[in-house]
Amino acid sequence: MAPKSTVGNEKLLDDQAEVLQAVILADSFNKRFRPLTTRKPRCLLPICNAPLLDWTFESLALAGVQEIFVICRSHPEQIKAKIAESRWSKPGSGIKIVPILTAKETFSPGDAMRDIYTRGLVTGDFVLVMGDLVSNIRIDEVVKVHKERRKTNKDAIMTMVVKESGAIHRTRSKADSAVFVLDSETSECLHFESMMGYPPSTIASIPREILATHPDVEIRNDFIDCSIDICSVEVPSLFQDNFDYLDIRRDFVHGVLTSDLLMKNIYCYVAKEGYAARVQDTKSYESISKDILSRWTFPLVPDNNHPAGHLYEHIRGNKYIDKDGTVILARTSTVGNKCLIGSSTRVSDNAQIISSVVGRDCFIGAGAIIDNSYIFSGTRIGPGCVIERSIIGSNVDIKENTRIDRGSLVGDGVIIGPNAHLKAFGRLSKKRETKTTGDESDADEYADSEEEEVESAQDSITVDLGTASNAIVWPPNAPDEDEDSEDVENVKNQRFMRLGDSASDLAFSDPGSESSGEESESSDEDSDFDRHLDNLPTSSATSLSLDPNGSSTDAIAESEFRNEVRLSLERAFTEGHSVDNAAVELKTLRMASNVPLSRVRESVVSAIVEKIKIIDGGGVAQRQEIANVVSRWGPLINKIGGVDMVETITALQTHCASSERLPLFGQILAALYQDDIIEEDDIREWHQAATSQGLGLSPSVRTDNIKRCWEIGSHMIQQFNEQADDSDESEEEEGEGTEDEDEEGEEEGDNSVDEDDEEEDEEDEENE
Repeated sequence: MAPKSTVGNEKLLDDQAEVLQAVILADSFNKRFRPLTTRKPRCLLPICNAPLLDWTFESLALAGVQEIFVICRSHPEQIKAKIAESRWSKPGSGIKIVPILTAKETFSPGDAMRDIYTRGLVTGDFVLVMGDLVSNIRIDEVVKVHKERRKTNKDAIMTMVVKESGAIHRTRSKADSAVFVLDSETSECLHFESMMGYPPSTIASIPREILATHPDVEIRNDFIDCSIDICSVEVPSLFQDNFDYLDIRRDFVHGVLTSDLLMKNIYCYVAKEGYAARVQDTKSYESISKDILSRWTFPLVPDNNHPAGHLYEHIRGNKYIDKDGTVILARTSTVGNKCLIGSSTRVSDNAQIISSVVGRDCFIGAGAIIDNSYIFSGTRIGPGCVIERSIIGSNVDIKENTRIDRGSLVGDGVIIGPNAHLKAFGRLSKKRETKTTGDESDADEYADSEEEEVESAQDSITVDLGTASNAIVWPPNAPDEDEDSEDVENVKNQRFMRLGDSASDLAFSDPGSESSGEESESSDEDSDFDRHLDNLPTSSATSLSLDPNGSSTDAIAESEFRNEVRLSLERAFTEGHSVDNAAVELKTLRMASNVPLSRVRESVVSAIVEKIKIIDGGGVAQRQEIANVVSRWGPLINKIGGVDMVETITALQTHCASSERLPLFGQILAALYQDDIIEEDDIREWHQAATSQGLGLSPSVRTDNIKRCWEIGSHMIQQFNEQADDSDESEEEEGEGTEDEDEEGEEEGDNSVDEDDEEEDEEDEENE
């Protein structure tokens, strides 16, 4: 008898092996959102009216993840209830979600990874993320790359997803960033060094053996660490073997890369496209909220694929109003750009909402001002209140004429006012009740002890929160005994993570901020690098200056700004924004990035030139295409402020000299002239400049192209001169005719004078 076929069984085994698992670490293991998280886990805080955990689920669903383990320690019942009521738990969702309660002794991500190993949860390569991730990056592509690499290198245990951005990108934490050293060919991570805002890190030490064994490396300080990791099944066991691994990056990654015993490899996947960021502090909460409203996270946007299942209408200016028809906006109320209003919310007369998110079932009183703030569901804000750049929890009651200054956090159920004033960076939570409710029984014991300590100190706090208030005031964090502690949670470093805090007083010249004992008084450009290098004659590390005041960081910031302008204009082109609205957004970007106006002009000119399609055969069709684009978007060049037409022509020349649109330079210049965006005198002034002629530039193709543009300008100048000559000739001819007419006029004038005199004499005789 023939043996049974095993094809079906093999296929079944392959299908099981292809099940993609993910682990979400739902706990934050820090207190950056206190008191908003004293009775609620951070992963359930809403961002754009959807819990953070839902955004993370949505990100994993895009990657085709089929099984998710949610590791939670604090408030596990709330997380379980949320998962049970979400659409992901319904049949047909395609995802199996399993909440896992860890032990009370789980104090760090390392402890959570050890618990994963003990329980034997993962069976193959898996995706590891935090429960505050917002991303549209196709993680499945990263998984494929990781698995292909594992076929030839079993020691490749992890692939970290990083996103190109810039050293000062708004979603890149200044308080908790890193330097990555990568092999240029394989993207293997050869060295990882974490950096902090305070004490500021200005030197990165790179082992010399890395430079010796890898001739081509990239040293990158411009990555956003997405905290998306593709891990092999042995990663949890490495945490189990080393109990010193607490943090995944600072301890595990750094430990693996510096270990002479493990001999394991970690790689980076540099995402060129897509969006990914973590809501790891209140400052990033604001940044990511605005990114969602600005549609950087598409297709995860409020009007298309809202994680909470809400339906919003997208209105010009990136305004989002719930579609269910229950939102009531008074005729005299104002809702500005980049705002989101949840269902059943009422906005009263003369109320203003500026770049803010308002949850469901909220009430905004008459004359209230909500400025760059985030209001959770069920909150009532009384008449005349002013809320500036703050986060207000659920079911809060802010009574009339109350002011809340920037950076404040108000916990759920708090009552404030009337006529109260919460000063900048204030933190309030509701007074504790007896532990009889489900919420309190779920509260973790460490949060309770901290609340007790805060509440017991209320007698020493003199803050008037109104006669009806039920709030307790959280005092400012007391400075650590060692302010220069290397812990990322040190008080001064936390200021870089705080909503509304520029931390501008924590300058890099602040005492104690030096990365070594050497003084930094020298004005020599290379002295800082040389000095630190000379201090390590016997060391195996090479030091690299990371001074944020250096020219390299300026260049990175400028490059990042150019990219922001490009993306902003692409959105304006695609969505058909008005020139005025596009100009306002560019001005905002410029102020936020603190770059010269000339850089804005260069970016705008470049974007408009690239908007012009190259028509095969050129001719009339090409000229019409140029005219259409210039007439529609050309006025934007002078709308951004500081009109400088010569600078505009120079920017056009510079861009065309490095672009395939070089042959269109003359036609674009003529179109700008015809639309009065530039004038003849400006073209002449540009033409006379030495830089426009390419003088002093080193020989290159670009220099040749610059000279070619100048020659094209010469032809236009020649046309101006010919027109001027023709005009002069016509004026001379007209002048000759005018002289003859003048002579005739003089004779007629003389005759008329004589006639007038005769009439006067006759009148005199009659009078006599």
